[in-house]
Amino acid sequence: MSTRKSDKISSLAQCFLEPTNPTHRQYEALRAYFVEGLPPKEVAERFGYSVGSFSVMCSKFRKDPNRQFFLPTKRGPQAAPKTDNRRDLVVELRKQNLSVYDISRALKQEDKPLSPPMVARILQQEGFARLPRRREEERPPGIKPETAPVANVQALDLSERQFRTKFGGLFLFLPDLARIPFDDIVKKAGLPGTKMIPAGHATRSLLALKLAGNARHSHVMSHVFDEGLALFAGLNVIPKRSYLTTYSCRIDPKSYPKLMRRWFDAASDLGVERGVSFDLDFHTIPFHGEDALVEKHYVSKRSRRQKGLLAFLARDADKNVFCYANAEIRKQDQNDEILNFVRFWKKRTGRYPDELVFDSKLTTYHNLNWLNDNGIRFITLRRRTRKMLQSIHARPLSQWRRIELENIARAYRTPRILDEKIKLNDYDTEIRQLTIKDLGHEEPTLLLTNQMRTGASTLIGRYARRMLIENGIEDGIDFFHMDALSSAVAMKVNLDLQLTLMASSLYRLMGNRIGNGYQSAKSRHIWRDFVDAVAKIEVTRHDIVVEFQRRAHNPLLISAGYADTDVRIPWLGNKRLRLRFRRGSPWD
Repeated sequence: MSTRKSDKISSLAQCFLEPTNPTHRQYEALRAYFVEGLPPKEVAERFGYSVGSFSVMCSKFRKDPNRQFFLPTKRGPQAAPKTDNRRDLVVELRKQNLSVYDISRALKQEDKPLSPPMVARILQQEGFARLPRRREEERPPGIKPETAPVANVQALDLSERQFRTKFGGLFLFLPDLARIPFDDIVKKAGLPGTKMIPAGHATRSLLALKLAGNARHSHVMSHVFDEGLALFAGLNVIPKRSYLTTYSCRIDPKSYPKLMRRWFDAASDLGVERGVSFDLDFHTIPFHGEDALVEKHYVSKRSRRQKGLLAFLARDADKNVFCYANAEIRKQDQNDEILNFVRFWKKRTGRYPDELVFDSKLTTYHNLNWLNDNGIRFITLRRRTRKMLQSIHARPLSQWRRIELENIARAYRTPRILDEKIKLNDYDTEIRQLTIKDLGHEEPTLLLTNQMRTGASTLIGRYARRMLIENGIEDGIDFFHMDALSSAVAMKVNLDLQLTLMASSLYRLMGNRIGNGYQSAKSRHIWRDFVDAVAKIEVTRHDIVVEFQRRAHNPLLISAGYADTDVRIPWLGNKRLRLRFRRGSPWD
């Protein structure tokens, strides 16, 4: 044999010894193992496999020894051949005015499946044009999403009937709402409404979502058919997402202060007690958009500045309820918002707040002087500078005094303090400064206050409760979802804040009425124990009876007098609301 011919044969042999096609490589590897009897490790090294992957390949081959090798595979959508009888079926079904998806479903039912893209290709090849958009009645019969009726107060069904609802706990709030002229409050505040959905009914729909504890407003669509949720609002069905999205955009910004004032007075009439000490703070609600009018503010939970809306919140520290909120704050006005709250409180109650507790960045020394002149006690932090810290560290140990904090469960209960009076710019008189070490922080804490005679331990203990400020505001942010700006229902922050004030007051009224420690419980705790309840509702000729299934906490509601509820609900045909708590086994 010539050398040239031998070289040609050896080069062809390399095609079998060094395959480049993945399928060919698998074939040669399996052949070397099963036919030539080579060890698995040697085969794996020769053909570039790991021992484990080659073992898996052998296992699959044992399960399917008739596997076909070297067959060409075609990828992508394939045109049905003209001899395929499915082509004729596709053409016949299109002549019945069926869409691509209708044809695909019909073929699947006859065990001759074709995907919608394949059906579209066949129709295109056969010269059929796309169908025009059809009305609902022109579409073929089949399983379709059920369409909810349009929200309309005139379509509210108060005839005798029974139904179940997962929002039974909302009816625990109805006696309080019925005791105040809720619809009149909303109307006089200037909130918009229509004949189909009056202002009171629209506001109650949004308030129901706040009270229900849903994490996001977008979940409203999953509850659009719940008759209990609609009955609470006084409508035949809860308004759909499109209406809820646009409602807040129709509200005049001047309406929000009016609504807050009227609700404040109404909550006082309901029995919401007012304390004398208040926790104040700013909260940045992040904005994820490109609006140039939105300023950047510090977001504490992210430790950075970003675009957002700055909201001012005032929380009654004694009664654990939100009492004031404002989201229309610009940077140049944020230092004076504390004065707006003080004036609001005096106008509503006839007196100034007794004590304010807030952070160092909330206002200026000039405003602290105004508070002092008007007899308002305050406790705030002072910003630390490098020069100030150097001076503090240079003070001799003999000037420090150790005290013990009382009624505070914390590890650092015996801090060292410097208690002195200092002068500040824009502050007319001397102010008291407490420099505190050994509180668990690397640097000393500086407290400023105009309370000259109060003990240092009491002042530090009161400010240590400032953590409750953040926890209380977190309750509003977390449970009442004030940060839900990316929700499918893009509610404006101002309306969201006002609804939060309403919901906070109603939850606090419930907690105070139940007692047994629920006076200071978080809203989420009250919701979990009482409001998150399934109920059976019976509408009779004169009454609306809400029957709750047996639950461990029902005795507390019975003890609080909820079982004796007999209140007329104006927006439900003046029918009487009665609450019943099942004592035996839950219903079948």
